Amino acid sequence: MADKHTSGDGREDFNGSPLVVKVYAANGLTTKRTEDQKLWPRPLARKWILMLFIGSCLLYCSRMAMPICAVSMATSFHWSKIDSGLVLGGFFWGYCFTQILGGHVSDKVGGERVLFISTVSWALITAGTPLLAHLSSHTFALMTMARVLMGVLQGVFFPSLTSLCSQRMVEEERGFVMSIMSSGSNLGILLAGGLGSLMLDRYSWESMFYSIGFLSGLWALIFWLWLIKGLEVAPKRMETSNDTQWSLSRTRWLSLFKEPPVWAMMFTHMCAASTAYTLLSWLPTFFKESFPDAMESVYNIIPWLVAIPSAVAGGYISSVLINQGYSVGSVRKIMQFFSMGVSSVFIMLLSGAVTFNSALIFVSATIGLSTFSSSGVSVNVQDLCPSCAGSVYGFMNTLGAFMGLVLVSLSGYLIEVTLSWTTVFSLLALMNVTGLGIFLIFGEARRVDL
Repeated sequence: MADKHTSGDGREDFNGSPLVVKVYAANGLTTKRTEDQKLWPRPLARKWILMLFIGSCLLYCSRMAMPICAVSMATSFHWSKIDSGLVLGGFFWGYCFTQILGGHVSDKVGGERVLFISTVSWALITAGTPLLAHLSSHTFALMTMARVLMGVLQGVFFPSLTSLCSQRMVEEERGFVMSIMSSGSNLGILLAGGLGSLMLDRYSWESMFYSIGFLSGLWALIFWLWLIKGLEVAPKRMETSNDTQWSLSRTRWLSLFKEPPVWAMMFTHMCAASTAYTLLSWLPTFFKESFPDAMESVYNIIPWLVAIPSAVAGGYISSVLINQGYSVGSVRKIMQFFSMGVSSVFIMLLSGAVTFNSALIFVSATIGLSTFSSSGVSVNVQDLCPSCAGSVYGFMNTLGAFMGLVLVSLSGYLIEVTLSWTTVFSLLALMNVTGLGIFLIFGEARRVDL
């Protein structure tokens, strides 16, 4: 084993390998946790990061299948914009229900098997969506139910992922790891857009659901055989002199949610998530209707091609800033400023009369900058309350999913009634600016769950 070094602040490291993390005991002393105490050693962490990266990619491929195919399905089944908005928004009805449950279970028993069971389930639903669509004449109702169920099954994924990162990764690397996961999500959107455009041109919309469902099931099989099978799952527990301190009773939860940094983080995440969900759901339709002669493969690929390096760059920049001495709280706010503030400028530019090339640039800038949130408010939950990060992230993701449901459905109504996208883009920019303002004023990175 590498030589051990002790830093001036009492933290012990193993030559940069993420095997040790601070644990604050009741008496205020710092104790160490090594790899035999459930922190991933670097070789194992690399395997997990690779598989979770691919899993996040496939999750978003599955999630984006319906928005990509929405125009074709609406033509086939005679849906109005309001109908399409309800079908697309159905995902968020289900997504709201399992966020907290997924995070809580992952905090208690570990997120590994939660991720596996979730993936197997939504892979089956994805592959079965075309069968449901042609099952009877009630296609609208069946597709809405399928989207609700998809949301239920995918709702546990990111809370479980957050719980795993807070339990298995050192604090300094969490922002970068979450950015890697974010780039996986963007790669999934990129692949869904590229493959979806190709399949819609050459085959049918059904082929997209079949192929993504198959690949997701294959990932689940490899994930089980390579990492899960035979694994004893026991989440890392923080040590204190009184273990009941970590039970987080009702009083403890209420006290936690009264902390200004916690509710500010939740509100900001709600605004950022709902804006992102609305863009994901409606951008394919925006380009299809505004520029009918444009190639679908271009506008379904370019923005997400930009988002992948942007997400990695955001994580790298945040790590560099922290290592150079910037406070964690300041770095989180800087990243969120670019994610929600600067990106809103480009959202508003879409409201005017724009050419296809200009719209593509503005959307690419918006999507690329929004990925900086992975090193901002999205990872802030691990700063504030690492002992229950999965549960808290699940709660705030529930808020984001609910507001996403409202905005996605409302956007369909506004487009149908006003015959214009200006109101929608203005509403999204307002959500972003409001959430950013709250985070800049009240956001912090100090630990509050002790």
